[in-house]
Amino acid sequence: MENTKFLKEKYNLHTAPEVEKAAKRTEKRTGEKVPQDPTFQIQNYLNRFKEIIERNDPDKRERGMGALKQILHDKFVIKSEEIPEGYFENQKRIAREQGHGEVEITDEMREQLSEVIIADQTSTLDGWIDYLSSSDATYPDWLKYWAFRSILGVGEFDKEKKQFTKRSKGTTKPFADINREALAYVLDAISQKYGKRHIDLLALDQEERKEFEKLLQGENFAKLYAWAIDKLTLAPSESLEKVAGKWVKYSRNSNHMPLVESLRGHGTGWCTAGESTAETQLKGGDFYVYYSLDQKGKPTIPRAAIRMQENQIAEVRGIAPNQNLDPHINLVVQEKLKEFPDGKSYEKKASDMRQLTVIEDKVKDQQQLNKDDLIFIYEIDFTIQGFGYQRDPRVQELRSQRNPEEDMLVVIDCTKEQIARNASEVTENTKAYLGKLEPSIFDVVQRNGIEHIYTSFPEGKIRFQNLEIGGKTSKQLEAELKEKQVNVYDYAQDMMRSKDFTTLKSPEQIELVRLRVSDLGFRNGATTEEIYRKAEELGLELCPAEVGPNLRLKYLDQPVGEYFWIAMKQISGRDGRPSVFELGCSGVGLGLRDRWAAF
Repeated sequence: MENTKFLKEKYNLHTAPEVEKAAKRTEKRTGEKVPQDPTFQIQNYLNRFKEIIERNDPDKRERGMGALKQILHDKFVIKSEEIPEGYFENQKRIAREQGHGEVEITDEMREQLSEVIIADQTSTLDGWIDYLSSSDATYPDWLKYWAFRSILGVGEFDKEKKQFTKRSKGTTKPFADINREALAYVLDAISQKYGKRHIDLLALDQEERKEFEKLLQGENFAKLYAWAIDKLTLAPSESLEKVAGKWVKYSRNSNHMPLVESLRGHGTGWCTAGESTAETQLKGGDFYVYYSLDQKGKPTIPRAAIRMQENQIAEVRGIAPNQNLDPHINLVVQEKLKEFPDGKSYEKKASDMRQLTVIEDKVKDQQQLNKDDLIFIYEIDFTIQGFGYQRDPRVQELRSQRNPEEDMLVVIDCTKEQIARNASEVTENTKAYLGKLEPSIFDVVQRNGIEHIYTSFPEGKIRFQNLEIGGKTSKQLEAELKEKQVNVYDYAQDMMRSKDFTTLKSPEQIELVRLRVSDLGFRNGATTEEIYRKAEELGLELCPAEVGPNLRLKYLDQPVGEYFWIAMKQISGRDGRPSVFELGCSGVGLGLRDRWAAF
């Protein structure tokens, strides 16, 4: 008779309805009553599982295991109608925080999301069933029952607190990963305790030994399992310093199981450890994982992941709390990101979305925004980039709740008296200009060293930029553009090869002024001739043609969706159209193309 006393004392298992039903089934099958002794009742119940597991006929075993799994799925795997509305609201929140705006969760999306949740719960639960019923799990039945019953109540592993959360009803999370090494440590310790055998704790220091012995007395599976995972498998800080390893690419539409199996048991916290999630993600794009070396010198320890959605980076994850990158692996990931066209911009997007969410939460909590917050939401230094194809709607939402003129004083750190509204108001104390561009304005602001020039705040900021041109032939510029993976379109290439495209023999620094057509006073658009004439009145000159390719080579972090044109003498392409260079960034990367600019 196995040690069923353990289950009797822990669960009063002998009184459970399923145990009573098992006794009646045995009596009906054998004609003999199962003794009322709790140990016999419990053992009879466990024998039913043992009989299924140990069937010699593989077909019968498979049918028995299938029936057992179905019972457990029906009882413990969430149903679509049980998925809380909060889960779908959270998906909307995540989309919003990535810059996609207000995403509608359609019935079709609900169904798809529900299918993934159910499939991942099913596969992770099956993982425990399959392992505990395999020949590898050489534990007594009572211990297997304790482990399985316990895991049904175990939630996520909190790396900071080094403990499992309690699994709640209606949770959408998969069941906990099987860490065979940690599980073996716990089950062996319990087995030895009840077998009155000495528990080998020699590998532990004195403090760890006391901690584990205390946990062993409580016989709480979740606490014991968490302790074993932390001590045996999660890399200690000194191990994280060792970053030698290699990247492994899992190609789009490839078999997802090698990826899943490489992650399970390592406590990454990545949802990709779920079979259905991994399969879905690999349908969307390639998946890269960096594995550092284990004690045997093999790359098996997942440290970082890069998930692609088609040809763009969708997310980067690490094994630090909240799936952040641990500090030691940062350089490895940064080097890898250089291989992707959008590697640099991804980091910017992720950072911008995090900062925008922090500011949004501040506003919700009625906290005052500081100067840095205002500089960010007004995009004074750079454009906010997100993962959506359109501008993040939160930017305008936040701005609409504010007074731009008052915020301008904070951003520029000045008083109302230090803002000039026309050229005649400019004095030595002026810190900013806000008004219409007058013919003398650029000379005036330059003479007085005024850095902040706006036709309106914040959209009408006039931007100045130094650029080196000259010293390169058109062929050299083409070669550099190719090296930087810039998409040079055919007509733009024609322009660079035209006799009208010339470059300076020696390098030279020039100052560029970047503005909008509306900044010139044209609210309803204008012809090329009108634009050029107005610019001349303001004391501005047309750009040399080589500004287009040279600026393209310098401006490599252009946000997706931004396009602007070079004010230059037009060059006719193969179709005879007079054109200027356009610099833009689309979903396929940086581009240099032509733009028709007839007078």
